Amino acid sequence: MARARAGDDEAHLVCALTGRPIRPGHEIRLSAIRPGVADLIRRDAPAIGPSDVIDRAIVADYRSRYVEDLLKAERGEITALERDVVDSLRNQEITAANIEERIDEGRTTGERLADKVAEFGGSWTFIIAFFALLAVWMALNVVVASRAFDPYPFILLNLILSCIAAVQAPIIMMSQRRQEAKDRRRSENDYRVNLKAELEIRHLHEKIDHLLNRQWERFAEIQAMQIELLQDLRASRGPAA
Repeated sequence: MARARAGDDEAHLVCALTGRPIRPGHEIRLSAIRPGVADLIRRDAPAIGPSDVIDRAIVADYRSRYVEDLLKAERGEITALERDVVDSLRNQEITAANIEERIDEGRTTGERLADKVAEFGGSWTFIIAFFALLAVWMALNVVVASRAFDPYPFILLNLILSCIAAVQAPIIMMSQRRQEAKDRRRSENDYRVNLKAELEIRHLHEKIDHLLNRQWERFAEIQAMQIELLQDLRASRGPAA
């Protein structure tokens, strides 16, 4: 196992796990990694020390393993959706996506037509135009009764209305099914974003707690050194006259 070279050779750091050079700014010391992830690293590399540096890409991989183990411990077997979230954490990808554009791009001609028909059939424009057509139809057949093409009780009109209702209902159901699929994909995307946000917030909390603990340890060490210096100073002056 290669050790990191610190000091004057910071520009040529070597990852303590892989032995490969690390790009400047992509290194992190083991002591600065959260305890859960650091334990996973020590499990694979027991000889690694707190001052050794590791490539952040390797740490991201261990972090995703830690999150996966955490989800398995809390929920049992993780789903494919949760595994996608873990992969996005590993690759540092953004989970939020515009679902509307993806769904609309994959629509067939029939689905586009069904959406247009459902959109028009559920509008005031359709209702007003429909009632206007009924009024004109009945007025023509009542006023010109001798030459009526559909005399009262308007049997042809009833047939046309029945055919429109029979065709319109399944078309609207097709559009509703697509809307349900769109809502389901929206919910999946929201779940991905919320789960990743929850894991990120938990990670930040643990990291802040880890940093605070390290700071308290340093403060205690500095205080102990100050006490020792004061005691040495007092001893060097000798007993007071």
